[in-house]
Amino acid sequence: MISELEAYSYVLDRCRVSDVVEASIADSVGHVLATPVVAGEDVPPFANSAVDGYAVRSEDVAVAPVRLRVVAEVAAGWSTDRAVGPGEAIRIMTGAPMPEGADASVMVEDTERDGDDVVVNASVRAGSSVRGVGEDVALGTEVFPAGTVVRPAVAGVLASLNARQVHVYRTPRVAVLSTGDELISDGSPLRPGQIRESNKTMLLPLVAETGCEAIDLGVVRDDEAALESVLRDAAASYDAIITSGGVSMGEYDVVKAVLSRIAEMRWMQIAIKPAKPFAFGLLGAGDRNTPVFGLPGNPVSSLVSFELFARPALRKMAGHAQFERTKVLAVADDGLRRRVDGKTHYMRVAGSFGDDGRYHVQSVGAQGSHQLAATSLADAIAIVPDGDGIPAGGSVTTMLLSVA
Repeated sequence: MISELEAYSYVLDRCRVSDVVEASIADSVGHVLATPVVAGEDVPPFANSAVDGYAVRSEDVAVAPVRLRVVAEVAAGWSTDRAVGPGEAIRIMTGAPMPEGADASVMVEDTERDGDDVVVNASVRAGSSVRGVGEDVALGTEVFPAGTVVRPAVAGVLASLNARQVHVYRTPRVAVLSTGDELISDGSPLRPGQIRESNKTMLLPLVAETGCEAIDLGVVRDDEAALESVLRDAAASYDAIITSGGVSMGEYDVVKAVLSRIAEMRWMQIAIKPAKPFAFGLLGAGDRNTPVFGLPGNPVSSLVSFELFARPALRKMAGHAQFERTKVLAVADDGLRRRVDGKTHYMRVAGSFGDDGRYHVQSVGAQGSHQLAATSLADAIAIVPDGDGIPAGGSVTTMLLSVA
């Protein structure tokens, strides 16, 4: 057996980051910035009022209440040439440019209008309720470093900066397929020896969660020629390939037979449970080498193997700065028992934050590598080192499945 770190490093070292493309703001959402974004404009570009009220000279309202003459009105999107002089005020709306002479805004709630005058009932200091030039973003500053995910709020900032085009990593396209004469995916009645396909159905959305585009290549029957054709076409068309099943030591399977012949594969036995068997390699197609991830066939093993090895690699390919899931130190409320076997156990748990501010976890129950129903209730995976396990109330490092 090899260590998890050795397998992880082997995979990550052989997966390269995707190409860089130029994209519009709308098309960049969900992608990762390949280059920093530097502000080409101040935001806001002019000093403006943060409230609906009156633009005033702070020295005129140092002692309240005070009566001021209203000499003009300015709304957002407009400006005025009228300056605020001693004893004067200008009615102003949120976002409107501050008029010359004024250095503060008074909220309308702190005033009373009286004909052409306004009575200000609260004193304000210079700068009160005024948004300064560049207060949000100053010209020339680095707003977003490379590696930033363009989420909706980031897109909003890009628009405010007039950054109409940005450089992002191209979304990797990942082919996912299942193999086996025993797999049924059309809803038809099962014959003896047949089972419903589930791994591909599970892996497709997991791939999409990484920021990659998941391509469903369906179920390929146990025919070496057919599988070889599918794999070669996928290597030429897509950025990565994921299969499940046929990766155990000494097991004959069409996946292992074909990949061993056409790709540079490494068939691994890793000191973890579940997901001990795992395969990874590169399938050449023209001038490219396409990563191939061979996951175990048992559904829980397939899930854990994807989380530990395929997911970090795909996130690297998509340009993400963080490859792995977020980990927290959790409290194992009921304990997590296991036997000594020389492996790290990845136990599926359900968790929540308690009143003590700590994350508390409990086993979802059945931990068999074939028992996906129990695992489907897990929102985290506890990493239990070799030994007797974690006692009730003990601490355990936990990988959160709902956080990048």
